[in-house]
Amino acid sequence: MKKTLLACILSLFTLAAFAQPSDPAAPYTKQINAFIDEWHDDAAHARPAYFDKMAKHGVYIGTDKTELWNRDQFKAWAKRFFDKGSAWSFKATKRNVYMSADKKFIWFDELLDTQMGVCQASGVMRKTDKGFEIEHYQLSIAVPNPVADKVTKTIKDFEAAPSAK
Repeated sequence: MKKTLLACILSLFTLAAFAQPSDPAAPYTKQINAFIDEWHDDAAHARPAYFDKMAKHGVYIGTDKTELWNRDQFKAWAKRFFDKGSAWSFKATKRNVYMSADKKFIWFDELLDTQMGVCQASGVMRKTDKGFEIEHYQLSIAVPNPVADKVTKTIKDFEAAPSAK
């Protein structure tokens, strides 16, 4: 009996020695992911809270070269979509979250499943007394390298056309 008990205790110590330490930031990262997921869901359901999650002077950069807005400009541009009751639907398929040592500044990158196909984005958030707010978000369409030449040619041809000017 003593040998069995000793073997069990030694097994537990061995397992503990090889166990990975838990990530102390994991609960905070979970909150951050939930906030970003909710932000995307707010857009999908055209909830005004979408814009409330952006900092007053926050910046949104869309996929078109003309799409560089502060929060209020972005809200005005998006009004036509939000008035319909559904704007755009972005679902993160992968996200990396990073933060400053004091956890007040957060930056992230994400791959998104969207109506445009696969997109990628990066963002910067700040933790305030009221919660998180998005300071900067940049969206881009993920162009596979094998078709990049075709895409850039299409863009160059479009921009060279008189109607593009």
